[in-house]
Amino acid sequence: MQRTSVEELKQHAIELRKTAVTMVYEAQSGHPGGSLSAADIIAALYFREMNIDPANPKWEDRDRFVLSKGHVAPIQYAALALKGFVPNESVYTLRQYGSPFQGHPDMKKCPGIDISTGSLGQGLSCAVGMAIAGQRDEKDYRVFAMVGDGECNEGQIWEAIQSAVKYQLDNLVVFVDNNRLQIDGFCDDVMPLQDLEKKFDAFGFDTTRIDGHNMETIVETLDTFAKQKNGKPKCIVCDTVKGKGVSYMEDQAAWHGKAPNKEEFEDAIKQLEGGLPV
Repeated sequence: MQRTSVEELKQHAIELRKTAVTMVYEAQSGHPGGSLSAADIIAALYFREMNIDPANPKWEDRDRFVLSKGHVAPIQYAALALKGFVPNESVYTLRQYGSPFQGHPDMKKCPGIDISTGSLGQGLSCAVGMAIAGQRDEKDYRVFAMVGDGECNEGQIWEAIQSAVKYQLDNLVVFVDNNRLQIDGFCDDVMPLQDLEKKFDAFGFDTTRIDGHNMETIVETLDTFAKQKNGKPKCIVCDTVKGKGVSYMEDQAAWHGKAPNKEEFEDAIKQLEGGLPV
């Protein structure tokens, strides 16, 4: 684990948000809302928690990360660029032909992507498989997976959860980016999820709920709760805000998959840098 301070992680999260918004603006395509809600968790994982090596992205003993909600790839790409897996200039090539940064994570094109994702519901099953492999091979690596709350409408998510409990995968940590919105609107209006913390707990996970934008809480949870070895997989339900950090994107389903225009982009960067809205 890297001993990155909370203040440094907060700054990393700002940089990741700026880069993700820039990528979507340059491509005029992509998913800014969910990228921004996931930024703080991604920053803590890539710059403090995960045991990874940019010089050896296929290192056998590395920790694994699965972005099951693969459409928010810009925030993962931003982390990979800042971490040194790919050149920084790659951030301007999102969704271009030949770019390592395709619309969804592609393990054959981008160093640092452990599994290709994008079809919602499937990524968590892959993470469970990785955790089973690590357990059976007596490896110390851990598997971290991020799912969306809207993604939890997929039945395959719950099949994966049952398998994780059956095989006692305490090397698996699942984050739910609980931003309350999906492409068609609020989750409670589209298909109510009820209490995700209680549901994961009822299935047999060790479960906790945190503010997914409070870096101190994120770090403390990773340092204590996520490291418990008791035969149970872990779930951290992270209450977040879709579009976090950009006022006109926050809590707006319209920004699920929409690129900003020039004025909106400049406003977003100014807000993320701490300035007032234009």
